[in-house]
Amino acid sequence: MIKFRIFTITSIIVLLGTLLTSGSAFAQIDLSGVWGFVRGQYGQENAGGSDIGDFTGIPINDEGRAVGLSFSAAQWSEPERQCQYYSPRYVSTGPFALNVWSDTDPVTGRIVAWNMGAWIDKDIVTVWMDGRPHPSVNAFHPYSGFATGTWEGDTLVIRTTHIKWSVLRINGLQHSDRATMTQYVVRHGDLLSMLTYFEDPVYLSEPFVLSSVWQLNPKANSSRTSPACEPINESPRLENTSIVPHYLPGKNPFANDYARYYNLPLEAAQGGAQTMYPEFRKKLKDVYHYVPPEKCTRYCCDSPDPAVKCVRDGSGQVR
Repeated sequence: MIKFRIFTITSIIVLLGTLLTSGSAFAQIDLSGVWGFVRGQYGQENAGGSDIGDFTGIPINDEGRAVGLSFSAAQWSEPERQCQYYSPRYVSTGPFALNVWSDTDPVTGRIVAWNMGAWIDKDIVTVWMDGRPHPSVNAFHPYSGFATGTWEGDTLVIRTTHIKWSVLRINGLQHSDRATMTQYVVRHGDLLSMLTYFEDPVYLSEPFVLSSVWQLNPKANSSRTSPACEPINESPRLENTSIVPHYLPGKNPFANDYARYYNLPLEAAQGGAQTMYPEFRKKLKDVYHYVPPEKCTRYCCDSPDPAVKCVRDGSGQVR
């Protein structure tokens, strides 16, 4: 009888301890569901793509700019690049739905991890919530990176390391495998917002800040896994595997096109941390007088309404 009482008291203490330690886990905000990307953000980047030489508002350093200007769009036709994943940075800007679900401990019911679904050009991102440490800097860098999360009030703070080298912007800017990322995810009713601080000591001089908003779509059916991708020969020239499309320093014929299209100073078009701040406009005010183009001929609108006829891409054609 005494043993039974001791066992019962011990069980109650263990149960209370479990409930106390897991209380915060059960109080977490539910992020699960399929979230549709809200239009109006990164429209040009996710449609026809940003112009070659459009580095405005991105805190690249000289090395980052040199890499961007060496880029040739023909690289995307190389068979080894056609099915290449983007890094987890793409979660913040990609145009597709965000499918979020949790993994739970079958005994305690605690959330062990949150997952953000894959697409044809990105991997599943798993955000570990169980307190595990980040691995050694020499550990393998997967396309999903290594992400851990903690709750700060109603905000999920995600810290991602071990990010594989990838594209920072599809016009040639890149980030290194030393990049790290901190994301702040907040749910506001049926809206999900994400603020991202992307840091790279190799190609960026300051954090690159991105913001995204999704809306819950209970009727959407978005895959959690990446569909199959089969590379094909898109250019006979690239059948020669010794050819790597690129431009040598100072030889990119398209480097100044963006500035020319929009009558912008080259200093602004080629980016850098200074172009992120209002003070940069004051610096240019006395030395540069903006003359707008006679008419808009490229990316004139991003309206989701098909009835709105305008130039939606870089072709110059009204659609």
